[in-house]
Amino acid sequence: MGWSRRYILFHGKRHPAGMGAAEITQFLSALAIQRNVAASTQNQALSALLFLYRDVLQQELPWLDDIVRARNPERIPVVLTREEVQAVIGGLDGPARLAALLLYGAGLRLLEALRLRVKDVDFNRNQITVRSGKGGKDRVTMLPAAVSRDLAKHLETIRDQHDADVRAGAGWVELPWALARKYPRAGREWIWQWIFPATRTYLHRETGPRRRHHLHESVLQRAVREAVRSKGIPKRATCHTFRHSFATHLLEDGADIRTVQELLGHRDVATTMIYTHVLNRGPAGVLSPADRLRPLYPGSPRIPPLGNIQVCVKLEPHPGTMHNHASPKAAPATSPRRPRPDYPDQACSAPKYRDLDTSSYAGRET
Repeated sequence: MGWSRRYILFHGKRHPAGMGAAEITQFLSALAIQRNVAASTQNQALSALLFLYRDVLQQELPWLDDIVRARNPERIPVVLTREEVQAVIGGLDGPARLAALLLYGAGLRLLEALRLRVKDVDFNRNQITVRSGKGGKDRVTMLPAAVSRDLAKHLETIRDQHDADVRAGAGWVELPWALARKYPRAGREWIWQWIFPATRTYLHRETGPRRRHHLHESVLQRAVREAVRSKGIPKRATCHTFRHSFATHLLEDGADIRTVQELLGHRDVATTMIYTHVLNRGPAGVLSPADRLRPLYPGSPRIPPLGNIQVCVKLEPHPGTMHNHASPKAAPATSPRRPRPDYPDQACSAPKYRDLDTSSYAGRET
C-alpha cells in the first residue's frame, strides 16, 4: 500500500487504472535517479506495483525494458582478525558468549544459533545440525571443541530450568510446522527445548499452555555491539561478522573452498569466493612503494638509505665524431687507478671514467 500511495502521488493523484507501463517506468526511474535508492528498494517498489496491477486491477503489463535500474554495488564483508575476535568474545559473558562462540566457531547465522534445540547438538560426533536454515535447507557443521565443555554445562542449567517449568505446569515450546498436532505432547519433551531459551515465559492464547521462546536476537546483537565498542575496535562489526571471519580464517588456514561452502550452506561456490579477498596472496602479499620512502613521521619504520654512491659511467666517443677514421688512443698501461671510497676492492680508470655524485638520489629505487 505504501508504494501504491507514493506512485499515485507522484503522478498527481491520477487513478492507477488510467496509467500504465510508461508511468511505472517514469516512477521507478525517478527512484533511481532523483531519490538515489538502493537496488533492493527499487525492486520492492516494482513488486508492489506489479501486485497492484495484476492482482488488484486485473491488468496485464508489458515488459518494462526502459527502466533506469539502480545499481547494486559489490560489498566486501567486514572481517575481524583473530585477535579482535578473541577480544570481542572475551568481552561477553553468559549465554551471549556461548552464542558468539557458535557464530564464529561453527559459521552459524544469528537465528540459526538462537533456534538450536537440544537434539541438534551431537557431542559424540562434535557436530551441529542446522534445521531450516536460509532457503529452508538443512546442513551439518562442526561443533568447536573450545565451546563443547561450556555448552554441556550450560545445558545442565537449562535442564534444571526446564524441570522447574514442568513442575509449575509450563515447559512447552513451539514446534515446527504441524508437529504439534501429530505429536501433542512433544512440545514438552527435553529434546525439543531451546538451547538458548528466553528468561521469561508467555501464555499461548490459541492452545493455552505457557511456553518459553528462544532468546531474542536483539539481546545478542546489543551485547556484541557493546563489546566491540568497549574494546575500541574501529570496525562496523555485527553478529554476522563472526560468520564472515569464520570463513575467511578457514581459507587462510588452507581449508578447501568446497568444504567451506558446505559448512556455510552456500548453494553456489561463487558466493563463498567473496571470502578470498583477504588472503595473504592478495593485496597483503605485496609491498607498497610508499614503504620504500623515507620516514614521513616519527616512529615509522626506517628504510635503509642508499647513501652517496659514486656511479662509474664509461665515456666512449661516438663513431660519427671520429675524424680521418683514426682510432682512439689507448690508455697507457701504467694509467693511475683511483680507489673508490664506497667499494675499496674496485677502482675506476681515470681517463675513461668520471664520478657522479648521486646524493640527491639517496633512498630511491627504480
